[in-house]
Amino acid sequence: MKLSTKSRYGLRAIFDIAYNSGNLPAQVQDISRRQGISPRYLEQIFQGLKRAGILKSKRGPQGGYCLAKKPEEITVADVLLATERDMNLVECTSKRKKKVECGFDGTCVTQELWCEASNRLVEYFSAITVKDLCDRGQSMGIKREQDHRFMYFI
Repeated sequence: MKLSTKSRYGLRAIFDIAYNSGNLPAQVQDISRRQGISPRYLEQIFQGLKRAGILKSKRGPQGGYCLAKKPEEITVADVLLATERDMNLVECTSKRKKKVECGFDGTCVTQELWCEASNRLVEYFSAITVKDLCDRGQSMGIKREQDHRFMYFI
C-alpha cells in the first residue's frame, strides 16, 4: 500500500497542530513552515479533515485551525480515512463502487487475503492516536514551537 501525500501531509499537519498549538488555533503559514508543505495544499487537505470532523477553523486575526476533538480521540485511521476514503490494499476489496470490474470477483483466493490484510491495517492504525504521536515526538526530542502571536516584548 502506498499512501498519498494527502494522507501523509494530513497526518503530519494534525500532529503539528496537536503538538505545537494545543487548544489555540494554528495558522496555515506556521504549519507550512514547520512541516515543509505548501500552504495551498494544506488548505485543500484541511477541507477534507474539516468535513470528517477532525479539524475546525476560526476566522479572524487570531484564527486558524484547531482539532475538533481531543488528541486522544483522533486515531491515525481517522485521518487516513478522511484523506484516502478507504484503506484497501487492492481495488477489488473496496466497498465503494469499483472502477474496474474484476473477472475473478468471488472466486479469487487472494481477494480474501487482501481484504483481511486491509482490515488488519485499519485495526493497527485505529490503535494509534494523535496523542500517541505527540508522546512519540516528545520522546524523540522534537522541540515545540511557542506561538509567537502571544509573545510580548517590552
